[in-house]
Amino acid sequence: MATHHHLLLLTAALLHLLATATAIGVNYGTLGDNLPPPAQVANFIRTQTIIDRVKIFDTNPDILRAFANTGIAVTVTAVNGDIPALTQLAFARQWVAINIAPFYPQTRIIRVLVGNEIIHSGDKRLIVNLLPAMKTLHNALVLAGFRGIQVSTPHSLGILELSEPPSIGRFRRGYTRILVPMLRFLRDTKSPFLVNPYPYFGYSPRKANYALFKPNRGIYDKFTRITYTNMFDGMLDAVHSAMKAAGYGDVPIVAAETGWPSLGGPGEPAPTLANAFSYNGNLLRHTASRRGTPLMPNRRIETYIFALFNENQKPGPIAERNFGLFRPDFSPVYNIGILRSERQQRGARGRSRRPGGRRGRKARRGGGGKRWCVPKQGVSDQALQANIDYVCSVGVDCRPIQAGGPCFEPNNVRAHASYIMNSFYQTKGRQPYDCDFSGSGVLTTVDPSECPCYSPSFINYIKNIKRNTAENRRSEE
Repeated sequence: MATHHHLLLLTAALLHLLATATAIGVNYGTLGDNLPPPAQVANFIRTQTIIDRVKIFDTNPDILRAFANTGIAVTVTAVNGDIPALTQLAFARQWVAINIAPFYPQTRIIRVLVGNEIIHSGDKRLIVNLLPAMKTLHNALVLAGFRGIQVSTPHSLGILELSEPPSIGRFRRGYTRILVPMLRFLRDTKSPFLVNPYPYFGYSPRKANYALFKPNRGIYDKFTRITYTNMFDGMLDAVHSAMKAAGYGDVPIVAAETGWPSLGGPGEPAPTLANAFSYNGNLLRHTASRRGTPLMPNRRIETYIFALFNENQKPGPIAERNFGLFRPDFSPVYNIGILRSERQQRGARGRSRRPGGRRGRKARRGGGGKRWCVPKQGVSDQALQANIDYVCSVGVDCRPIQAGGPCFEPNNVRAHASYIMNSFYQTKGRQPYDCDFSGSGVLTTVDPSECPCYSPSFINYIKNIKRNTAENRRSEE
């Protein structure tokens, strides 16, 4: 039995070592009446995704049992209402006995968070008890023999008085009497400082590309002579600067929550499928690069995307219920490379396009026959715009659909997506999966250049592509 248990742990560890280069954390919220059981969720994360750590907002025993022997790192939360009682050692020890001891170490609990954004809440009773509760809970964990479990608490960026440019980041004056002793505790216990950086909440049309990791002129910091090209790095470096000014720049930072909603209400320009796809997809690539930030270079910032699922019972505006990467049936709201199957397909595409050799030539011809990739009927403009954003981000030339380009007219999302999706299909190997686009694309034998809905310039451009493709095939032979 013991041997079987060790084999399970070894298998789980190996699976997650394979994904370590691009692993990411996720916030697993449960404010929905249609969410799958925790056991299914844990199995899905372990076997189908590159997610290697989860953060939950309580100590739900069903969730903790579900993640046993998966190797996935779990961060749990002591809810806000428990904070005053946790200042008492007897209660803290009982809390550990009920919420940690039955599950650890089979469930890889790495951290306990005390509350969530307590300082931002303005609740003086909770604020004054926050650090004493953290210290007492840490002592209770040590007494139980769980020295490896960290204790911390997440903060909103409202703790900053100054944040731009990042090098002048400073804590609000009234908060330093709480945050400086807290940082000392975190340093002493080798625990990180957690913040919730949300470029979504700093969105404006003028800074849209800066918030979404898209090409932009950047924000110049005249004090460090650094140009920031994304808001995520700017936010984290502002926090780091505030910590350094307080004398604790060596305490590591964790991005405990960050994300972007894929749907919002009327008059909300920021929450769109295209923006969510752009932000979370670029965030995943950015954190996987281990470049860190300009002031914290060459490190992988531990990051948790908010959230795993769309949660239909969250209060507030529509956007609050649409932060999820996945729907309750585990289908992706959009694809950013977090599913193992996506990465395997992309790897196969890369291998099939290796230059030279019989395999490379065969792959380029692999589509076979005369087929074109077009959007399915009934697909929303949001989904099609997400396809455009994705294709344009992976090196396909999108200038023809830009203003002044030969395929700019007709100027609508469906026409532009038709061109872009087909360009991707034709240039990336002409395999059926090159026209999948999360189920929004379909292969057709109807030549788009013969479709009367396209402008003459678009038809000529398609014909040129066909002519060049034919010439390239002849040259290959």
